[in-house]
Amino acid sequence: MVKAYLRYEPALTFGVIASPESNVAYDPSGRRLLAGALDRFAAWDLKRGLPSVSFAPSSSSPSLAVSCVASSRSAAASSSIASGHADGSIRLWDAETGACEATLHGHRSAASALRFAPSGAVLASGSKDCDVILWDVVAQAGLFRLRGHRDQVTDLVFLDSGKKLVSCSKDKFIRVWDLDTQHCLQIVGGHRSEIWSMDVDPNERFLVSGSADPELRVFKIRQSAEEGDDWSKWDVLKLFGEIPRQSKERVATVRFNSSGGLVACQVAGKTVDFYRVLDETEAARKAKRRMHRKKEKALAKSTVAEGNGTVIDPISAQGLQNPAVIVTDVFKLLQVLRATKKICSIAFSPSNLSKGCLATLSLSLNNNMLETYSVDSEKVSKMYSIEMHGHRSDIRSVSLNSEDNLLMSTSHNAVKIWNPSTGDCLRTIDSGYGLCSAFVPGNRYALVGTKSGTLEVIDIASGSSIEAIEAHAGSIRSIVLIPDEDGTVGARGFVTGSADHDVKFWEYQMVQKPDSDSKQLTVANVRTLQMTEDVLAVSVSPNGKFIAVALLDCVVKVYHMDTLKFSLSLYGHKLPVLCMDISSDGALIVTGSADKNLKIWGMDFGDCHKSIFAHADSVMDVKFVYKTHYMFSVGKDRTVKYWDADKFELLLTLEGHHAQVWCLTISSRGDFIVTGSHDRSIRRWDRTEEQLFIEEEKEKRLEETFEADLDNDIEHRYGQKDDAPDEGSVAVPGRKTKETVTSADAIMDALDAAEEEQKRIDQHEEEQRNGRGAAFQPNVIMQGRSPSDYVLNVISNVRPNDLEQALLSLPFSDALKLMYYLKEWSLVPSKVELVSRICLVLLQTHHNQLTTTPSARSLLTELKDILYHKVKECKDTIGFNLAAMDHLKELLAMRSDAPFRDAKAKLMEIRQEQSKRSDKSDGNERRKKKRKKASGES
Repeated sequence: MVKAYLRYEPALTFGVIASPESNVAYDPSGRRLLAGALDRFAAWDLKRGLPSVSFAPSSSSPSLAVSCVASSRSAAASSSIASGHADGSIRLWDAETGACEATLHGHRSAASALRFAPSGAVLASGSKDCDVILWDVVAQAGLFRLRGHRDQVTDLVFLDSGKKLVSCSKDKFIRVWDLDTQHCLQIVGGHRSEIWSMDVDPNERFLVSGSADPELRVFKIRQSAEEGDDWSKWDVLKLFGEIPRQSKERVATVRFNSSGGLVACQVAGKTVDFYRVLDETEAARKAKRRMHRKKEKALAKSTVAEGNGTVIDPISAQGLQNPAVIVTDVFKLLQVLRATKKICSIAFSPSNLSKGCLATLSLSLNNNMLETYSVDSEKVSKMYSIEMHGHRSDIRSVSLNSEDNLLMSTSHNAVKIWNPSTGDCLRTIDSGYGLCSAFVPGNRYALVGTKSGTLEVIDIASGSSIEAIEAHAGSIRSIVLIPDEDGTVGARGFVTGSADHDVKFWEYQMVQKPDSDSKQLTVANVRTLQMTEDVLAVSVSPNGKFIAVALLDCVVKVYHMDTLKFSLSLYGHKLPVLCMDISSDGALIVTGSADKNLKIWGMDFGDCHKSIFAHADSVMDVKFVYKTHYMFSVGKDRTVKYWDADKFELLLTLEGHHAQVWCLTISSRGDFIVTGSHDRSIRRWDRTEEQLFIEEEKEKRLEETFEADLDNDIEHRYGQKDDAPDEGSVAVPGRKTKETVTSADAIMDALDAAEEEQKRIDQHEEEQRNGRGAAFQPNVIMQGRSPSDYVLNVISNVRPNDLEQALLSLPFSDALKLMYYLKEWSLVPSKVELVSRICLVLLQTHHNQLTTTPSARSLLTELKDILYHKVKECKDTIGFNLAAMDHLKELLAMRSDAPFRDAKAKLMEIRQEQSKRSDKSDGNERRKKKRKKASGES
């Protein structure tokens, strides 16, 4: 009989607040901050410091790492959040529920920039494959692909109410695209290094771009076609000037705040520079003051020059009256924010979270933190910080208590206690660099071995370190509890192994607290086993009779626990053994090494049962499931593997971590395992009731390898060539994937089934006319539909983003069959848009064959008349509805006492009046001062 095993599946991921690869952005409401965390992202409530909504794809994989997020400010957009991933896919999400509404495939490599159009109905995405793709968010399909950049696209902005798009790239150029004609209008050079970011202010006056150059470049944006004689006919951007930067590091992000009065320049370091953007009146006033100072200097110089007999050019009266505004008159350095760690990304809050400040800025740091600052004209002050939900660096050890309801993790400066079922952080305790950890029996205390050689005793209830013992001269690599003879973990003590060549045996002691009546735990060294090499791992047999010690010389030595006499030597690994474990029945010992192998040994004679090439890199930890010979291993190759140590078979490979997996712990019942990684995440994998079979898993792995090779072949065959890319809109926005191939197969099968069914129907009708008709038995596959309706149903079920690629995969014979159905489908009002899309793609793809096929000519003529009429009907209906909604809007506005649409204009008028009054009052004050001065002198 074939043996069945139970499958383990990913259940929970926690410990990551913000991953450095992704940016941060505010959600459409402006109250929550979106931050990418490996292959998922969360919307954080900054005041409460908790994630309110989590956005996670259906499967977990390093190829799905979130590389960028964006949100739409438009209330009309249904899918208001978009995320770009490392495999090039774009996902659209519902902001309230966190549900994934669509997955769009178009890019061949990681998405690097996302931006919604002002309407929220169009999304632009840029990628490392140098392409820009425009997506229809409502139809969830690609519109067109723009090609022209020679390197990674780093940022995108929309202009002119979404009619134009500006893209910048590492190729040092900014391109302006006209989205109506789908062509490049302008190429802007000038940067001497890669452009990393740019942004445009809300009023579309200026565009600011940043690179590794020592200055920011500011461009004026053309407001109308008639503007100025000094503009070239097609130019949209014109260089206004350059702002010198404070930092020498390259620019990482440039962003305007929601009012446009402030621009932030974040560098690839620890600082953010804030520049005040002055309005036209203030800038003109500043320019006048600048010219006035210039005049005074010129007068002073002329007085000196008269004595020397030289001539100084006078400043013209015209220049003094209407001085030209330069970039330094508009942009003024306001503040510099200095963070504690390197900043990864910044985002301005659309609404100020604190009253009286100019703006609120949130930023993500590379040590897994989010911080929010309020920016004022005097200072920049921290408002909120989110740091409790994750470690500042990678996780080096994880351990569960005896009841499996507490999880302890250690990193370079802290120990955290978690609830493993929910992922909530319960305690954070400052400590040294913890390399290993264990709970003391009773679950009130825990032990942590550090890199410096100290042994820390932690009180879990109070969340404090009560004692730090200088246990070893080198780093402590292992802490193992000594079990009783019946296999249960008792109070016999524990063993530590260190790089100082010592294995020390410890016992627990309760001592009186100096300032109270209660007692606290301490530990005392009772025995020491000295080795000849650094100790890398220690393991104790479940009956407490043997202790195994792994040394730096690649040998594992087994000793008797009571006498410390040598018993066995396990020799065979080519590189040092980094981890090992003994099965609960004491029969097997497994060792994992830096040579990528697992070796299974018998504890009786030390014979090697099997050597398995287990991982693609060093094996970092291995553990047996309690009361079984099944085991889990983790490695630097990012995978977790499940093995049968009796059959020496790989049962399952669990993928999900994005970096090296350092540590592993298994629950006492084996119903779940927990892993900790260099990516700062802790993952829980649960045992399910689903059975798995070894042969099926082998076949699945072979299929995955084959499909991966196939995908690579497709990429290389149709990949972008090294020569100059085509300009403008080229190729279709979609990409050939497994889903599109499956959809094409489904359409071809449906067409064949419908053709067969139609033949049967025609034959039955012929028989009925001849008087030999029996009862017609319809095809069950059709589900009671007519052939035409069946094909229409199959095509309607294809995702909009995959439809174009699926139709491109159809041969001409099937495309012609499909076109014969379009005439009938166009009579269904709700399917006119779908029919138009299918017709357009098939005509573009098979134009030459269709025009030369006599039978297709009459069909095309009929379709032309029907489709034109039907599309016009749809257009008229939409136009009528839009006009009706505008009419209702006007009626509501007339009834309202304070129409909101005029509020902005009124506000601008009031501000202008106030600035005029302040100008007059300033002028009056100056006159009074001059009069007083004159009267005093007289």
